Amino acid sequence: MNLITNKVDRDELKPGDHIYTYRAVFAYSHHGVFVGGCKLVHFKPEQSLKASSSSSSSSSTASSEVNNDSSCPTYPDCGFKQPNSGVLLSCLDCFLKNGTLYRFTYGVSSSMFLTRLRGGTCTTAPSDPFQTVVHRAMHLLQNGFGNYDVFQNNCEDFALYCKTGLLILDKNGVGRSGQASSILGAPLAALLSSPLTLLIPNPVGVAMVTAGMYCMSRYATDIGVRTDVIKVPVEDLALNLGIKTLKKW
Repeated sequence: MNLITNKVDRDELKPGDHIYTYRAVFAYSHHGVFVGGCKLVHFKPEQSLKASSSSSSSSSTASSEVNNDSSCPTYPDCGFKQPNSGVLLSCLDCFLKNGTLYRFTYGVSSSMFLTRLRGGTCTTAPSDPFQTVVHRAMHLLQNGFGNYDVFQNNCEDFALYCKTGLLILDKNGVGRSGQASSILGAPLAALLSSPLTLLIPNPVGVAMVTAGMYCMSRYATDIGVRTDVIKVPVEDLALNLGIKTLKKW
């Protein structure tokens, strides 16, 4: 595992792997759970799904729908989702969109976590067995994962829950996502270290202190070290998220 990411080849993937790829020239990453057979389950905002499928017709009496945002020529079920849900099934090609494939790492040491230069690539939390991970992903494909929120309930949060079964008790704080923690942690570290410019005349020294604060802020919000988390069975997830199970037509 290198200091930035964990690139992986497709033939190295195993069911239950948490995978991700970067979008918009590394501006952000999109995450999912590989379930085997070149397929994965991932979580997207409903608005983007509706916009991408607005040109395709759908039946109001159908029990499920296929989102044709990828127009996948290989897998007819690529884009499968339940109505009013942001959880969908995709093939690797449509998920990657010509991007590079990476595998999220679980159970890393604290020292290894702190050396990673970017959030959203690893956690100190251990993963559950792959059978449990795949079961959670497939259950959520049928029942949803609540409303998408970029800071509290995003694609990385979805994959982290599938891998660990952990939910955060504090509904007002940052979610499980290391990517979201990085977005919030960088300006916080810069703010906290700004008074040190008066004490440390060397810009390199200030930069090192800021980087250290940034890494520590990410570590403090990692799901593997937080104390405000609980293990929730996937069958009880809708109740804990405050949502209703998706209506079956």
